[in-house]
Amino acid sequence: MDIAAKTPLLDTVDDPAQMRGFSRDQLKQLAVELRKELVEIVSVTGGHLGAGLGVVELTVALHSVFDTPRDKLIWDVGHQSYPHKILTGRRSRMRTLRQGGGISGFTKRSESVYDPFGAAHSSTSISAGLGFATASKLAGEKNNVVAVIGDGAMSAGMAYEAMNNAGAMDARLIVILNDNDMSIAPPVGAMSAYLARLVSSRTYRGFRYFLKRMASHLPRPLRVSAKRAEEYARGFWMGGTLFEELGFFYVGPVDGHNLDHLIPILENVRDMGNGPVLVHVVTQKGKGYAPAEASDDKYHGVSKFNVVTGEQKKAPPGPPSYTKVFAEALIAEAERDEKVVAITAAMPSGTGLDLFAKKFPDRSFDVGIAEQHGVTFAAGLAAEGFRPFAAIYSTFLQRAYDQVVHDVAIQSLPVRFAIDRAGLVGADGPTHAGSFDVAYLATLPGFVVMAAADEVELINMVATARLIDDRPSAFRYPRGEGTGLVRPKLGTPLEIGKGRILREGSSVAILNFGARLSECLKAADKLSAYVLSATVADARFAKPLDTDLVRRLAQNHEVLLTVEEGSIGGFGAHVLHFAAWDGLLDCGLKIRDLILPDKFLDQDTPERMYAAAQLDAKAIVAAALNALGRERDAAAAAVNSE
Repeated sequence: MDIAAKTPLLDTVDDPAQMRGFSRDQLKQLAVELRKELVEIVSVTGGHLGAGLGVVELTVALHSVFDTPRDKLIWDVGHQSYPHKILTGRRSRMRTLRQGGGISGFTKRSESVYDPFGAAHSSTSISAGLGFATASKLAGEKNNVVAVIGDGAMSAGMAYEAMNNAGAMDARLIVILNDNDMSIAPPVGAMSAYLARLVSSRTYRGFRYFLKRMASHLPRPLRVSAKRAEEYARGFWMGGTLFEELGFFYVGPVDGHNLDHLIPILENVRDMGNGPVLVHVVTQKGKGYAPAEASDDKYHGVSKFNVVTGEQKKAPPGPPSYTKVFAEALIAEAERDEKVVAITAAMPSGTGLDLFAKKFPDRSFDVGIAEQHGVTFAAGLAAEGFRPFAAIYSTFLQRAYDQVVHDVAIQSLPVRFAIDRAGLVGADGPTHAGSFDVAYLATLPGFVVMAAADEVELINMVATARLIDDRPSAFRYPRGEGTGLVRPKLGTPLEIGKGRILREGSSVAILNFGARLSECLKAADKLSAYVLSATVADARFAKPLDTDLVRRLAQNHEVLLTVEEGSIGGFGAHVLHFAAWDGLLDCGLKIRDLILPDKFLDQDTPERMYAAAQLDAKAIVAAALNALGRERDAAAAAVNSE
């Protein structure tokens, strides 16, 4: 009888405890239903599909074998956690995934007791798991800690730092290596599954312990030789020598879609004593949904799609994205300068550098999920006279801040940072928002920090950065489509530290930094209804600051507003610092800095997020009116519709 035709089981599960009495056949049926539910949910919401499809059986096996939430289950990155969320009481809310007020696209501590650790950046699970395991030991508890990490995340040094530490501590920690692209796995089949069950069994471990006891009475050279012989014998038949050298007991590889193989191995591992264990599980990204299996790269993250055909729903044609504009501008600069090279940290398509790589394969470098290495690698290239552009999301560049300071800034090396996803990013929420890069870069001596107000400015900033050869530079730009301006083929280098005035007024000055310029211009239009003329300027540079422009705006207007898509300590702070020391505040000038609020904003549409952050045109108008003492008008402006 076909499994899918049996009585539905998923409807009976809103807590993993309810599935622990299921038979093996029932668990297989549950996996079939779970995969179908996942496809239907993501077809409506969009999100990360391929990774979740690949871990359906693994998720079922883990929750059936381990006593979650008492046993801690930590998912690296969180892309693969959708099946886990469905099984842990959140199924009814899954169609609010990545929406305002809905379920996060990643694991989140405040969302469920089954999410012991929040994750959206890669390669943190083993470190966090070691912390949980150590806390359990210190508290005298005996629960299990399981960290599930994808093989892509194993390219980050942090994962190996954690494994090295765990091995040295002999910690009680189980790591599941989800190898979903066969990148490090030898062939998987009945023999490898048999060997994995054998070496994880109580019998084998007992025999191994007996031999260790016997070997302990041998002279040290023979004892060391015996230990190495056992490890390398297992390594020869099963692989995993690297993990053994880090102090982990290696089990695998095992077919991650075969519950008959997975469950007994996980049960064996669960019942082991102390010491870290790594279970190597091989899965297929997009498993069980033909369109995702056929094109796992396009189904890693998806928009809404037709379940039957797999066709993703496309937005109406609009202007090209800022990411594509950057990529094309960089290609144009590389065509006229053979010293231009490009670096990405496992995000070639996300940063647009896949386009660059097609044109210049020998000058494009994907360093993997290793932002720290990528930045210092770029510094080495710069030291030898090349012109490296490190294209990294704002939120991911945070991972390499020490390298930005010590390896780039202190040495005044001309690494060019192309900072994608600047500002709020919508559905991915606070973990992926580019909130802090202006503050953490503009504080560094010698750095040139720019922000593009539109796609033409972005093209010009790429050209500008190419020519900065005596110090580091950065330019930031948002996620999403540009404004639709006609773009030049080649950028025109900007004068360093000089802004521009787009509209002249006399009452209020609005000084923009970044992609809020269109909202600043709308605000100027709205202020005219209150008989206030507004000057709108675009600073272009947070550092070096255009002090002549700031002084001019301050001296000729009663109110000066700064507007940016960043946190406290950024562009507005630099303007205020200059104004204070230049004496501009001594003459009654009213300065207000409009920045992101001092809190993390949950996912929603970018428009709603910026409205909540009070960085839209209405909020700019209200800020100007408040500064002028027109509170009643400000209150009305804040609630008026666009």
